[in-house]
Amino acid sequence: MDLTPVFPYLLFLHVMGAILAFGPTFAYSIMGAMASREPQHANFSARQTAAISKGLVYPLAVIQAITGVLVFISAPSDEFKVGLWLGLAIVLYAIALTFSLTVQRNALQRFIELTATPPASGTPPSPEIPATGERIKRGGIFVGLLILVIVFLMVVKPGA
Repeated sequence: MDLTPVFPYLLFLHVMGAILAFGPTFAYSIMGAMASREPQHANFSARQTAAISKGLVYPLAVIQAITGVLVFISAPSDEFKVGLWLGLAIVLYAIALTFSLTVQRNALQRFIELTATPPASGTPPSPEIPATGERIKRGGIFVGLLILVIVFLMVVKPGA
């Protein structure tokens, strides 16, 4: 079955999916920085990040794999010269998705739990709060860099 006629539409879905799935994640660093300056709002900010991730980022990130396969299958033979770039992009995508769905999501959930209740009067906040926030920040930088490299590989296709 020749899927070449639907290639441009599938490519559109794949690119739009990437924008919608991964675009919001670059705003998380701004949200986190604002929350660290106003700790009384940190729990709300973290819950907002979790809601955006659960409702938009994670589902669309999974759909990216599906549309990516469909784009590859439907591509005209001269559209893709498969090379190391594609394999590397797929491996980095798998790493980013796995890390996000496990390590990063668990750290965010822990942060939400830690900030759900303010400390008792006269008691300092748990030292686990800034440590967990820092872990989330480092994880976000890691995933953001992976996304940037993946986009570079998919657009430039080095060596193709």
